[in-house]
This record gives sequence, C-alpha cells and structure tokens, in this order.
Amino acid sequence: MSLTLALIKPDAVQRNLIGNIITLIEKNDFVIKDIKLMKMSNKIAQEFYSCHKEKSFYDNLIAYMTSGEIVALVLEKNNAVTSYRNLIGSTDPNVAEDGTIRKLYALDKSHNSVHGSDSDENASREIKIIFGS
Repeated sequence: MSLTLALIKPDAVQRNLIGNIITLIEKNDFVIKDIKLMKMSNKIAQEFYSCHKEKSFYDNLIAYMTSGEIVALVLEKNNAVTSYRNLIGSTDPNVAEDGTIRKLYALDKSHNSVHGSDSDENASREIKIIFGS
C-alpha cells in the first residue's frame, strides 16, 4: 500500500462538491487515512507550489489556492499516486476522460477542482506540508 495527497480545491468546495468527490474516491477503493478542512495560508501555498515559482501562472495559483477553504485528504491504495491521477484525469477538463473527477467537475484548466500528487516523493513532501507528519 502507498499514500498520496488529494486536495479538493476552493472552486469545488464553494460549489458544494466535497461529498460527490469523496464518494468517487471511496468507490475507487481508496482508504481515507486523514482528512481536514483548511484555508491554505500564503506561506503554505508558496511552499507547496515552490516548484512552480518561476512559471507565469504561479501568482494566480497562489491567489486561487488561498481564496477559500480546501479539503485535504491522505489516501491509501496500491499504487495510490498513479491510481488517483487516473481517477482525477487531465488538468484540462476538455480533454479529460469521461468519468474522471476533472471531466465531471472542473470549471477550466485553472479551476480544475482537485489536486493529486504526481510522484511518491512529492506525495510524501506534500503530506508533510499539509499534515505535518
């Protein structure tokens, strides 16, 4: 078993999609090991997204992720990172596969409703930033 981090982003929380997204996660055999509702501070957002610091979208990303509450989840499953990335689909909902979280709920490429770690190493780093463990 391995772990990954999932974030339900501000746009999805504001649209009352928390339950729908968690239902999809559980229907796909993930075990929720930890969960919390939080508002990301600028400091945490900057640390979390430090890999994007030099990119043109960085400031907008920080503003978006600190604009409202998020739900953070630690998920467990065999091949958790890959399995969750498959469940959430492409960053761009217009090209995401049918049935994926982003195809179902994302507003656009920037407001794509969920985050999923992209590697086991990043999952560990991100879980530590959000949950401190």
